[in-house]
Amino acid sequence: MPRDTPRPPPPSQPGGSVKNKGSANEGDFLPLPFVNPDLTPKLFSLWRAGIPREQLRKDVVSGVVVGIVALPLAIAFAIASGVPPDKGLVTAIVAGSFISAFGGSRVQIAGPTGAFIVIVYGIVQQHGIEGLIVATFMAGAMLVAMGLLRAGRLLKYFPHTLIVGFTSGIALIILTTQVKELLGLRMAELPSGAMEQWAAYAGHFHTINPWALGLAALSVLLIVFLPRVTRTIPGPLAAILVCTALAWWLHLPVDTIASRFGAIPRTLPTPHMPHLDLATLRELLQPAVAIALLGAIESLLSAVVADGMIGGRHRSDMELIAQGGGNMLSALFGGIPATGAIARTATNVKNGGRTPVAGLVHALVLLIIMLAAAPLAGRIPLACLAGIL
Repeated sequence: MPRDTPRPPPPSQPGGSVKNKGSANEGDFLPLPFVNPDLTPKLFSLWRAGIPREQLRKDVVSGVVVGIVALPLAIAFAIASGVPPDKGLVTAIVAGSFISAFGGSRVQIAGPTGAFIVIVYGIVQQHGIEGLIVATFMAGAMLVAMGLLRAGRLLKYFPHTLIVGFTSGIALIILTTQVKELLGLRMAELPSGAMEQWAAYAGHFHTINPWALGLAALSVLLIVFLPRVTRTIPGPLAAILVCTALAWWLHLPVDTIASRFGAIPRTLPTPHMPHLDLATLRELLQPAVAIALLGAIESLLSAVVADGMIGGRHRSDMELIAQGGGNMLSALFGGIPATGAIARTATNVKNGGRTPVAGLVHALVLLIIMLAAAPLAGRIPLACLAGIL
């Protein structure tokens, strides 16, 4: 061929443009060979391409920060859902680590969230914790099926107003369920319905505990105003440390995790398969579907928000499969439903996390706290957790 004759472009790249497969802008590095890239966990692709040492350092630091932030949230969401606080920690550790390892997002942090509070509380009231475990396992299986059926892409058809209403509803639900702890009301049991709860609050308003209200208000003030002074200490962590120290030092007459629920176990529970029979499956089908749909919407919404923050693109179907597997694993350990948490994911991104390593470190930090500092966590006032929520 004459020297001046241009060479033909490679067959796979029309126009002669050869793409750099290692570019972070093209699906986040190389897919695994012989595997559908859309069903490849992000961690596998990133690890195969190689994660820079400096980025690993940032991921570890971010994971530690997110783990500390997630501690009070995991405990508080469990309590608000009507289950012991250790169930929230177990869920954040087990489901959180699985979803980070096998999920379709680079920065997603998963664990218990406020979206499930009403559903979980209702299931526990009607079917007990064992029924909740079965429903969580069923929901996990549904999420896996949704991912395999490529249902993740349907999120783009959800109207913006639906998403706004969804998140606003979660906020109202959390507020409604936490009034008892915010005011320190003396109530035997909290009804499952929202209107019944507000009626019960009105009937017990004379039992308000000013010390509990003061701790809750202090928690809110620290979370709102501390970031304006310094970002070295996360607001929720500062609220826990200050409120717990005050309650212990001044011997304040407020409920704590230990006084209400007993000591937090210092070990992970032994996994066991929940009892499944046709009658139970039929009875729990509707709440399991609700858990699966809420989990899918919130996790993919969180992944979309994270994409906008880092300029990436998540794999929706792989994320659903991982969310399903994480929930099934959580059920085996006696945990509660888990999904992608928008606030914790945003915290991860803001602190430099860019790979799933941060999510794994976050789960490891929670495990270390559970094994080494469970007695200290039992001293946390419930009013402080309500203020954080």
